[in-house]
Amino acid sequence: MSRPRQKKKSGASARLDARTADKHDLYQRSVQAPEYEIRFLNLAFKRHTGRKPLHLREDFCGTALLCSKWVKSDPTRTALGLDIDRPTLDWGIAHNLAPIGDAAKRVTLLEQDVMVPTRRKAEVIGAYNYSYQIFHTRELLRRYFEAARKSLTDDGLFVLDAIGGWESQQVLTERRLCDGFTYVWEQAEYDPISNHFVCHITYEFKDGSKLERAFTYDWRLWQLAELRELLLEAGFVAVDAYWEGEDDEGQGTGTFHRVTKTTNDPGWNAYLVAKKSEPLPGSPDAQKAAKKKAR
Repeated sequence: MSRPRQKKKSGASARLDARTADKHDLYQRSVQAPEYEIRFLNLAFKRHTGRKPLHLREDFCGTALLCSKWVKSDPTRTALGLDIDRPTLDWGIAHNLAPIGDAAKRVTLLEQDVMVPTRRKAEVIGAYNYSYQIFHTRELLRRYFEAARKSLTDDGLFVLDAIGGWESQQVLTERRLCDGFTYVWEQAEYDPISNHFVCHITYEFKDGSKLERAFTYDWRLWQLAELRELLLEAGFVAVDAYWEGEDDEGQGTGTFHRVTKTTNDPGWNAYLVAKKSEPLPGSPDAQKAAKKKAR
């Protein structure tokens, strides 16, 4: 389905209601999967360069959960998070950075527009949870992609996720049980002429209370072909697509495979990996290309 990827339930939690729940905490628990994102970044970068990435930039970082997990995953790693919402950054500092102790010193959070290139170059830049879809025109989105490219090391990767499928163009509401609450994904509006796409997240609790439309997204539903074209126009030399596998019930498995062609599904999740340079000599991707050329 065309919604944030399903996340497995965590352990037992205290009883929640609309009065006691925190929307940022609920979002992290129902939508985000930073450990998986890190595994994927490790895989993609290792294929491209032959080494492990150390410096991450998280765009539209919000509470900087990914940044916090990134620096905890390796004592040599550093992270930079960009977001324009100060209260959300402050929440992340209090709830995600403060608990990790000294590792937090290797995280820098900036209240900054992603359109502005950053001075320190990142090996990997992640733009997750479809946040780039706030840019409704080709010009704006290309400018963002150009700024991201300028902020990468010469061998860096820019990774973004995408959603699609014919159900993404429908008005619908879906519910998913989480640990102590129900996550509600609402696709409220879709205009096929402009691809204007309005969605909401609501959280419902066992006592009947709810956080109605705790998050609202006013997006353009960009298609993979459009995104790939704009990334190439922005100067990236190649763009790989990774497609999510499905289980026997048609649900996403959380495992993504690099593909060049695939079948359309009612709803799908995918990654695009944009490369600033060709694969480094000796890297797995360079070796694979050499073998293919030698055939």
